[in-house]
Amino acid sequence: MEDNGTVLAFGCHPDDVEFMCAGTLSLLKKKGYRIHMATVCGGEMGSMTLSKEKTRAVRLKECEDSAAVLGAAYHWAGWEDIEVEFCHELRVKVAKVIRKVNPFLVFTTPHVDYMADHEETSKLVRNACFCASMPNFDTEGVPPTGGVPYLYYWDSVEGKDYLGRKTPVGFYVDVTDEMETKVKMLSCHRSQREWLLAQHGIDQYIEQMKEWDRRRGQEVGVEFAESFCQHLGHAFPQDNILETVIAEAVVQKSSIAHPDCD
Repeated sequence: MEDNGTVLAFGCHPDDVEFMCAGTLSLLKKKGYRIHMATVCGGEMGSMTLSKEKTRAVRLKECEDSAAVLGAAYHWAGWEDIEVEFCHELRVKVAKVIRKVNPFLVFTTPHVDYMADHEETSKLVRNACFCASMPNFDTEGVPPTGGVPYLYYWDSVEGKDYLGRKTPVGFYVDVTDEMETKVKMLSCHRSQREWLLAQHGIDQYIEQMKEWDRRRGQEVGVEFAESFCQHLGHAFPQDNILETVIAEAVVQKSSIAHPDCD
């Protein structure tokens, strides 16, 4: 698929995108790209006191506020936390978002992570990227996309899988200069930040994100970095478009690249 100027970051829960790739989105925004952010779920489990419905309303508004920091659009696929599965109904919902946005470049959750919702989201977005251009795949009247987009998986949470093993990195993006924007976006998720402040007495929400990015940055000699693997399966674009559009920020470390990134 050719560069049409539109980028989509598709997470599972509210704040996933901000934690894992907001710095890279900020770099792309500065290059003139139109940014879209989406989540499969509405964050319904993110409160100890509010009902699912009230929690969802709060968290979806926080997603919109965060997206507004980048002048981005936000989309909710219409599903609930802890209910994510690779089923037909949800495949259609996720593909519908892909078709509405029509991105040439997509970021999403890795296929191995600490919780099942994230792993199912990875499969759903991968499937949607592949199927969205097929005219006979019915998404309730939303027309097909122009082709198969570039697809990138962001880092696993804490850089490890559910057995504690380090997960592979294909390449890094230096987001040191974007950290202020990333903090501003993540701070929009006030319900989560305030909950952790009340529970632990410190601003763990922001500091945890910085620590994860600092660890990845240390691996390639920069202050803060986000890491990615590119999906290189059949029919997907094979060149790393990020090396072209944000070349000054992409850092390779081939010694730790791993074939399982594909």
